Amino acid sequence: MTAEPITRQVVLDEVLPEDLPVRRVEARRITIAPEAAVGTHTHNGPVFGSIESGSAIYQLRDEPEVILQPGDPFYEPADEPIRFDAGPDGVTFLAFFPLRQGQAATLDLL
Repeated sequence: MTAEPITRQVVLDEVLPEDLPVRRVEARRITIAPEAAVGTHTHNGPVFGSIESGSAIYQLRDEPEVILQPGDPFYEPADEPIRFDAGPDGVTFLAFFPLRQGQAATLDLL
């Protein structure tokens, strides 16, 4: 038996709390220096991402923190407190921001 030339695996399937009239999606590659602390923050819309290199400490609200490694997906819900700090080697990740008509993605420190 030969291996399939393409495999597909769902790594994140997040249900949003409400319908979102998305007009565009902005993708950013973001790099944070080693052990830099972004601090607890919120976004004005949901953020979806995946770690490319390094690691990050991710914590949603008061849930336990999780260490994200390369290939790990993450979801940051809109208007929820998030902690996302770089690990000892820093972190580079792709972040995808679904945006409404005329909306710009924001990050507000708490």
